[in-house]
Amino acid sequence: MQVVTTSWPADSVEFCPHTGAQDIFVCGTYKLESIPSTPLNETVHEDSSDEHTPRVKQVRRGKCLVFQVSSEENTPFSQIQEISLPAILDQKWLELLQKISCASDDVLCLSLDWSNRRYPTNGLGSLIVSLSNGSLTLLKPSSQGELAISDNWHAHDHEPWIAAWDYWNTSVIYSGGDDLKMKGWDERQGFDQPTFVNKRFDAGVTTIQSHPHIEHLIAVGSYDNKVRLFDTRKPLKPLLDVDVGGGAWRVKWHPSAERQGDLLVACMHDGFKVVRFGLGNASDEPSLIAEGAYEIVKRFDEHESLAYGVDWSFGQRSGGKETLIASCSFYDCALHLWSG
Repeated sequence: MQVVTTSWPADSVEFCPHTGAQDIFVCGTYKLESIPSTPLNETVHEDSSDEHTPRVKQVRRGKCLVFQVSSEENTPFSQIQEISLPAILDQKWLELLQKISCASDDVLCLSLDWSNRRYPTNGLGSLIVSLSNGSLTLLKPSSQGELAISDNWHAHDHEPWIAAWDYWNTSVIYSGGDDLKMKGWDERQGFDQPTFVNKRFDAGVTTIQSHPHIEHLIAVGSYDNKVRLFDTRKPLKPLLDVDVGGGAWRVKWHPSAERQGDLLVACMHDGFKVVRFGLGNASDEPSLIAEGAYEIVKRFDEHESLAYGVDWSFGQRSGGKETLIASCSFYDCALHLWSG
């Protein structure tokens, strides 16, 4: 399949879920530049202990690269737009143009999630954002039809790499961070205290996604190389954990109900994988998953650096049962299109 160079380190990929634009996807990049500072905006580099060391200002830069999938065999996809922004670590689609600040300029937005991703609509859902200062910010639609900050609270003592909605109960939010904790939050109870804290991780919690077709099921990834499946009614003990290798940075359930057991995983130091679980139906009370029922059915190892961004296409391909997948990696600035 085709590969392109993103010029700057790439870390995020998202296909558009909306009908009529499912051949469009974006790739986010993040570059940290060090430039000599002027007397008016001096910032001493944190590694500089010598008073004679030149003062350096670090600037975060990013680009949102927009691509369109083509039916052309020689050029399966091509770039159609480029948008310069600060560092981009995560992206989600919305058919609305709005700029809103969640924090000061020195704070990074680490992840974001829409509450209505189970049923993508043209209307606004609520948005949850995790911030590098340990906070989560909740944005909700205002009476003017735009997003506005509703709540902000301290959630983790170190970077909360992920914040995600329960797509089946959009009063509930899950978060995970570098403090080795996964937490639950319920908007109806306020955000002074989490509804639960799971401390049983061997490394930072990096990714969480609610299953779009099976209620009470979430997938959780960690730097400890494992993907864990949880029944949200018992969030302290996993139903199953799978060692995917390399550190799990992103998990994405397949968007189609026909492939509801397939989970796409960005494994950082060990490429990208599709893990297939033997899942039950939403009505199965005894167990959502058969014990030990999983296998790695596909892996993609063409990237030469950290495997970060990955996503399934929402579009249907003519012929074959595989789905189009876009993936990107960091230091080699590579973007691939493949199928699985």
